[in-house]
Amino acid sequence: MSVRTLPLLFLNLGGEMLYILDQRLRAQNIPGDKARRVLNDIISTMFNRKFMEELFKPQELYSKKALRTIYERLAHASIMKLNQASMDKLYDLMTMAFKYQVLLCPRPKDVLLVTFNHLDTIKGFIRDSPTILQQVDETFRQLIEIYGGLSAGEFQLIRQTLLIFFQDLHIRVSMFLKDKVQNNNGRFVLPVSGPVPWGTELPGLIRMFNNKGEEVTRIEFKHGGNYVRAPKEGSFELYGDRVLKLGTNMYSANRPVETHMSGSSKNVASWAQESIAPNPLAKEELNFLARLMGGMEIKKPSGPEPGFRLNLFTSDEEEEQAALTRPEELSYEVINIQATQDQQRSEELARIMGEFEITEQPSLSTSKGDDLLAMMDEL
Repeated sequence: MSVRTLPLLFLNLGGEMLYILDQRLRAQNIPGDKARRVLNDIISTMFNRKFMEELFKPQELYSKKALRTIYERLAHASIMKLNQASMDKLYDLMTMAFKYQVLLCPRPKDVLLVTFNHLDTIKGFIRDSPTILQQVDETFRQLIEIYGGLSAGEFQLIRQTLLIFFQDLHIRVSMFLKDKVQNNNGRFVLPVSGPVPWGTELPGLIRMFNNKGEEVTRIEFKHGGNYVRAPKEGSFELYGDRVLKLGTNMYSANRPVETHMSGSSKNVASWAQESIAPNPLAKEELNFLARLMGGMEIKKPSGPEPGFRLNLFTSDEEEEQAALTRPEELSYEVINIQATQDQQRSEELARIMGEFEITEQPSLSTSKGDDLLAMMDEL
């Protein structure tokens, strides 16, 4: 397991979250000033300097529940609210999209180009906010500094760590199903054509060498694919042509996206196991959340501007039905932190636990004009 995986996982999933929210804000005709405020608030919180400092410290990946808690808190960083069903769908779409991108990376190192594509697009959301742009550029520089000098083997370990994290997720996504890149069991279809990784040769030739390193034999074979050479290597600089399209905004064209559980009993069982099995890293996860949440500055809505719900479904009825039919063991619940006897961290954790408490919110209008994406219940 690589201790350098967490920043890449967080930033790419965060980028996918922003793509989805941007699409839903447009689809539900939210006024431009409100939509910009939501994205600006979330991006500003996501790239907060203290938060990034904690994130970039070498550390193991933690459970899906722990990371999910971070995104739920992040999504509530503005005036938008999501209810549980919409939050579940949002997280499902985020994770399946990034899993697909990791699987399709030609080289392990290209996961960094995928990250840069996400950050490039995020900068487009905040082009009129120079202060937030500076935050994102600083994260860019940190990525270049930390990951620019890693070896191919280290990137392979990062990719392996990401695939282990995603291996039990087989949620069907309508967009992937329609594009025939995902099967009905939720597993992705990997292509047998297209550009080969940069710096590699086209398949179809076996060369044999003697003990002096001299080529003695060539054998050609039919590979059954339609491969081409990569036109050039993508840029790993702050600005440049990434060449690779993985990680760009696939929601830029307005397409409805649905998610469905694959129905695999093995998949359900593995998630249930994670939910009920004693977690030997529970204390570490608690400390991890305390550190990250402590660095995350949530801006409280100020002034008379009312909040609104954003619905990730096409109607309130569909959202309610999704909440009723989702298997209980696959639903993400708020993590309860019981740390009253931890003397060393009592003050910090008391503050964190206070932030996690769910408070009753005044009922918000569910009319089409005001309804935005039932945005994550406040912790």
